Amino acid sequence: MVLDKNTAKKTAALLLQINAIKLKPENPFTWASGWKSPIYCDNRILLSYPPIRNFIKDEMARQVEVSYGKPDVIAGVATGAIGIGALVADVLGLPFIYVRPEPKSHGRKNQVEGHLEKNQTVVVIEDLISTGKSSLNAVDALRQEGAKVEGMLAVFTYGFETATLNFKEKQLKLNTLSSYEYLIEQASETGYIKEEQLRTLKEWRVAPSKWLQE
Repeated sequence: MVLDKNTAKKTAALLLQINAIKLKPENPFTWASGWKSPIYCDNRILLSYPPIRNFIKDEMARQVEVSYGKPDVIAGVATGAIGIGALVADVLGLPFIYVRPEPKSHGRKNQVEGHLEKNQTVVVIEDLISTGKSSLNAVDALRQEGAKVEGMLAVFTYGFETATLNFKEKQLKLNTLSSYEYLIEQASETGYIKEEQLRTLKEWRVAPSKWLQE
């Protein structure tokens, strides 16, 4: 769910400006899943631009408090949201932890890194939501450690139905600064894409797993 339309449009504009999000309907990307896609998103790039990362961290900190209240701990999902999550925790003056995709194979074999006590409230920070599986894997790990996960806030979501269903199944609230709908709207209004490209981007969003597949 996007809370603030103005923030959603500004976030989309900034991500396009620095090429954190690239739109190439004529020359599609191939995701790790094998899906063909006219869009590629790498929000870690925003950390390299101080004015933009400051906007993102301040807005995320504000929305954490608006959506969930002030938790005990902020958690970032490795690796993409470690930097962003740490910045948000710093703004809020809260402890920060991060969650690995799986436990380490050596040492203490931690999956959750940092100090976390049982029954502490946690808000999870993510950079990108696609299907939501890796994000919710982090939530499972936190819950296994005894944390009370209040919800998740991400920079951007593709808005796939499968993600909505996955979050519903885990009974977890998700909010995002921006989304695919706001992105293509912003790209169209500013002339970043043409009308034909906009149609392609809308078509892909209907059935992304089947797009350009034989």
